[in-house]
Amino acid sequence: MRNRPALIPTTSATVATTKVVNPLVGTVRLRQSSGCILDLPCDTGRKGWHRDPSRAAGSSSAAWTLNAMSDGVVARALVLVAPRNLVVREYALPDIGADGALVRVEACGLCGTDHEQYTGELSGGFAFVPGHETVGTIEVIGPQAEARWGVSAGDRVAVEVFQSCRQCANCLAGEYRRCIKHGLADMYGFIPVDREPGLWGGYAEYQYLAPDSMVLPVSGDLSPEVATLFNPLGAGIRWGVTVPGTKPGDVVAVLGPGIRGLCAAAAAREAGAGFVMVTGVGPRDAERLALASRFGVDLAVDVAVDDPVAALAQHTGGLADVVLDVTAKAPAAFAQAVALARPAGTVVVAGTRGFGSGAPGFSPDVVVVKELRVMGALGVDATAYRAALDLLVAGRYPFDSLPRRCARLEDAEDLLATMAGERDGLPPVHGVLTP
Repeated sequence: MRNRPALIPTTSATVATTKVVNPLVGTVRLRQSSGCILDLPCDTGRKGWHRDPSRAAGSSSAAWTLNAMSDGVVARALVLVAPRNLVVREYALPDIGADGALVRVEACGLCGTDHEQYTGELSGGFAFVPGHETVGTIEVIGPQAEARWGVSAGDRVAVEVFQSCRQCANCLAGEYRRCIKHGLADMYGFIPVDREPGLWGGYAEYQYLAPDSMVLPVSGDLSPEVATLFNPLGAGIRWGVTVPGTKPGDVVAVLGPGIRGLCAAAAAREAGAGFVMVTGVGPRDAERLALASRFGVDLAVDVAVDDPVAALAQHTGGLADVVLDVTAKAPAAFAQAVALARPAGTVVVAGTRGFGSGAPGFSPDVVVVKELRVMGALGVDATAYRAALDLLVAGRYPFDSLPRRCARLEDAEDLLATMAGERDGLPPVHGVLTP
């Protein structure tokens, strides 16, 4: 975007305008007593900020919008129009009101959801801009949004996938992933492009933030690429610690050594787990299992070679207090999770297999006889995300040196196909788009 204006809120409530000295070369700074300081380019009278004509002069809630459309300023975005069909489109940057924002995307993390969207295995319909692990810099923000989120223009932020009305019973209880207004229909990275402004995901140069967005400040000590781990590490903390109530000394088994599995292992270790085991299967998981010890894992087991139940018993003298299953498209893993749990233990299921896939080898009687507590885990919350960002900054685990493949928009399709197993070579442990 050319000649980007900056928005800096003030506290006055009228709409008088005064010109002040601007330290930025090539711009004029206008101080709006309605609540903004506006940096406008000197080369045109049209570009920059304009007061919303729908607001009455003198209104204390006067809104300012970036009139980008009139200038033809656009952002490139990758649109998934059909399975395995990503196209680059340009979208006019939207007008930003008092309660919205525009974030310049610096990095967007990729996970199993992304390549399942790409292949069409997971889709609520086409077309849409994917990307639900966005980290970027606030380019433009309205004063109401700034007050709500506690961030300002120029701040680096992580954008949560869910939106929250902050008013319904679920949101007030902290379960905003079940927000009555938004629910699963308004998740970033899933919203159709025919809903304006179209820039609803992280596979783009800019992402629009609606008023009900959930935004987290990101420390300048983290690179954008590493900061995208706020999502999988937040999942590891919630699924591997908060949901099961992992306690110091617990034996924890994690099924699936992908990025979420490794993050869950580190989270369990941080919670004081006495022993952590991670399982994987075959050559695809070999590199990940080899990395596991660096993330707090005591025992890494390839279940194609060794019996994980026997291996765990050999090393601990028993079974797991907590079992977390984060495998994807692995129906037989649930029976293995149940087998790994000790009597009165806890099994958390967070990996999805597809409705109707069943659970080969599973007998409900085992749950009865062992008196197991079986729990599902959907999504993450702000508490876990904040803990994840703090843990990343602490640097106790080598998240910055994970085998990572970064790709520009033009190369995203090859990366996603590789992650889906449709290209030669093994998928990276951590995939990131850097638009």
